[in-house]
Amino acid sequence: MDQDRPRLSICIATLNRSAFIGETLDTIAPQLRDDVELVIADGASKDDTADVVGRYAARDPRVRYVRLPAASGVDQDYDIAVSHARGDYCWLMTDDDLLKPGAVERVLRELHGDVELVIVNAEVRTADFGGTLRGALVAKDSDAEYAPEDADGLLADTAHALSFIGCVVISRTFWFARDRAAYYGSLFIHAGVIFQGRTPRTHVIAKPLITIRYGNAMWTPRGFEIWMFKWPSLVWSFPGVSAQAKSRISAREPWRQMRKLWLYRSIGGYAPREYDRFLSGRPMSPIARLLVRTIAAVPSRLANAMASLYCGLFARHARMNIYDLSRSPHASFVSRAVARSAGY
Repeated sequence: MDQDRPRLSICIATLNRSAFIGETLDTIAPQLRDDVELVIADGASKDDTADVVGRYAARDPRVRYVRLPAASGVDQDYDIAVSHARGDYCWLMTDDDLLKPGAVERVLRELHGDVELVIVNAEVRTADFGGTLRGALVAKDSDAEYAPEDADGLLADTAHALSFIGCVVISRTFWFARDRAAYYGSLFIHAGVIFQGRTPRTHVIAKPLITIRYGNAMWTPRGFEIWMFKWPSLVWSFPGVSAQAKSRISAREPWRQMRKLWLYRSIGGYAPREYDRFLSGRPMSPIARLLVRTIAAVPSRLANAMASLYCGLFARHARMNIYDLSRSPHASFVSRAVARSAGY
């Protein structure tokens, strides 16, 4: 390794997140070392992101702020961030989540030998970090290794973590050997890079090192499009993964599942406009069409109350769904009561 080149670059793509990125940087900056740099690519934010990040860059030369002339979308902006990085590995960190103390040191211990990808486990907490929604995205009690021939296992065990870009620490050489542009606009460029061909030699860190601020993603208003179409389309495009493994992560057409449509109606993510835009031209039986149109027209507050009642009685383990229902603009007294009983 070039002695002047960092071992690890922490790469953040950001846009108009001045209200959150300072808290994120407060958990990263104290963990920087001479062999670790922080690269922040800003897609021409219109808020005071430049001022917030500039204070960190002024204090520490290991923090580099790159202001782009325009936002190119989250996928391309992360690709640009990696292009400005100098490290052997790049940690694709987010701009509103937190690193736990010692996280960087723990990751550095795994960057050796032929490892091409490290997946960092994360816990999921409420937007104010006051309640835990999921203790870990990867359900592993101990660290795990995946060889290139185990693409099925890698996807099945880590896809929930890989839907969150902050879990990815990837070899910069591996990244640039892949066709990244093919995944611009997918919102999951990192997953496309990992699974578009031979999967990388991977180490999974079982202990959560990241705290995710749930429900704060800039794409939240596009949840129906993302989880009903973009994510399933991407997962089912992976050439080296079996249909059985893919189906464990997502149905090929999850919008055909009426329970999912009802949930999105309950939080305001599915309405007649979504039906017109995404479903009206898709083939389905007359009965199915009647159902999907009816669900779109159900009063959202009624749908919210019924979904919340179901979760309260039969699915109290679905903490993230309960949280979504209680924070929806269409939240009912039932959803708020269920959420309080769940502790948030």
